[in-house]
Amino acid sequence: MKDLIKVNIQELSCHQPIGVFDSGVGGLTVAREIKRLLPNENLIYFGDTKHLPYGDKSREAIVEYSTQITHFLLQQNCKAIVIACNTATANALKEVLALVAGRVPVIDVINPVTEKVAYEIHTNVGVIATKATVSSGLYRKSIRKHNKYIKVDELATPLLVPAIEEGFKNHPITQAIISNYLSNPKLKNIETLILGCTHYPLLIDEIRQYYGNRVRVIDSPNIVANQLQMVLEKYQLLNHQHSHPYYHFYLSDITQNFEKISKNFFGNKITLELKTL
Repeated sequence: MKDLIKVNIQELSCHQPIGVFDSGVGGLTVAREIKRLLPNENLIYFGDTKHLPYGDKSREAIVEYSTQITHFLLQQNCKAIVIACNTATANALKEVLALVAGRVPVIDVINPVTEKVAYEIHTNVGVIATKATVSSGLYRKSIRKHNKYIKVDELATPLLVPAIEEGFKNHPITQAIISNYLSNPKLKNIETLILGCTHYPLLIDEIRQYYGNRVRVIDSPNIVANQLQMVLEKYQLLNHQHSHPYYHFYLSDITQNFEKISKNFFGNKITLELKTL
């Protein structure tokens, strides 16, 4: 994937942390893959749990939240920023890039996925995402920019994020919601499904169980983490030092579910800190 902006890395060090942000627990699926793929890297995560879900907010509000968080991560001396939120990517990527102004690389969660899908998959593709992401049409536009022959059907699935944030994983409630959404006629003929929200991989087992082997479900966090690795390698910013990385989580509202999932992914020694921007 081509760089979205030209980055000036003269003042960056490989030992600086990677900044990751999302509206809530969803971005933890991306952070977990970064931790697995790049175990030496320090991470600073901002979960805007006070304003979740982003999917039903106005574009203006999403831009405001995303740029405020980006400014905060720059203040924390992050060497790269990962927008681990599809809704923020679809509605505020341009504004985030303008704010960063080439000081650090920015990796989003849509462009690496759509490029990979466009070049590797030649079937009907379905996308499930928040209302704001589907309204932007960015998945369809981005995939068809690379491959105009792929048919893309997008479906808004707004009940999934609140269910996940409330901790309803492996629960009859989420199973009913998943069945209702995936049986929608829009997704009838798809052969590949993109989970267009970083919350959704927390339900990937239940989604795959619904489809059996009939539909390929894309693992977006893995694709994004690999993209981050390539960008850091390009700018010689990978941390090769075998040390004890730190994981610092800032939240605009500390929730029990976030604490549970973050400690499950990263262990009990992580730091959770309330931060109002």
